[in-house]
Amino acid sequence: MKKSLEKLLNKPLPADPFLPQKVVITDVEELAPEHKKFTFSFLEPSSCERWNHIPGQFVMLTVPKAGEIPISICSSPTRKGVIELTVRKVGRKTEVLHSLGPGSVVALRGPYGNGFPIGIMENHNVLIIAGGLGIAPLRSLIWYILDRRHLFKEVYLLYGTRNYSSVLYKDELSRLKERKDIKCLYILDRLETPEDEEWSQGREGLITDLIPEVSLEPKETYVAVCGPPIAYKFIGKELLKNGYPESQIFVSLERKMECGIGKCGHCQIGYKFACVDGPIFPLWDTKNLPEMI
Repeated sequence: MKKSLEKLLNKPLPADPFLPQKVVITDVEELAPEHKKFTFSFLEPSSCERWNHIPGQFVMLTVPKAGEIPISICSSPTRKGVIELTVRKVGRKTEVLHSLGPGSVVALRGPYGNGFPIGIMENHNVLIIAGGLGIAPLRSLIWYILDRRHLFKEVYLLYGTRNYSSVLYKDELSRLKERKDIKCLYILDRLETPEDEEWSQGREGLITDLIPEVSLEPKETYVAVCGPPIAYKFIGKELLKNGYPESQIFVSLERKMECGIGKCGHCQIGYKFACVDGPIFPLWDTKNLPEMI
């Protein structure tokens, strides 16, 4: 069965794709109301050595006495030894997880999914577009690119959310604005406080408003998008209007994953499975597969 799954996924699987590995929470950081970033370390050193993932992949996290939940990995594979997951508190499983602190032991299995096509992104410009919690899986891609900066040309990050209090990774994103090797444009839905004005440098509106400000050669650029699925239609339309090739736009799509390996059918979209064929899909799929967005 394992060989058939590897053939289906076109990549090696963990020793046992169903076997959770024990991890311990080493740090918890509150990023915004109802949003926390958890840092995990493997209890078994050999599991830590074997672990590797692609930006955009996810894990199935087992929360004791609550159940299992799919969570995108927000740490970069270039930074070994830990796994970071950002989790919004919504529902019983995440409520229990949010009640845990450093020293608590949970379990995870994976990584699953296809991840962003980082191989073909190399030697090109990269435009990263994040809305709200969508910055979490893209954080993995951002740090992957910055840690291997010589492999990529110009890099832009566009990030939009409701207001300053809902901004995730505030300190990190503030420091990114000061770097010379990535251009960051942030926007908020509404500017109501001095913090809102300062953070967005007076930009108020939608994430799509930032796209015309990007000065990249579209045909030399790959685009990575993650945010509310309802926004994909409008982001895609604006990208195409500005000349970005449809084949070079990739979006991250969440569904109700259960098994993580395309067997249970909970995340099936048409003839595709979000856990196996995604969660990263070409823009074309979002436009042509029924019920994808």
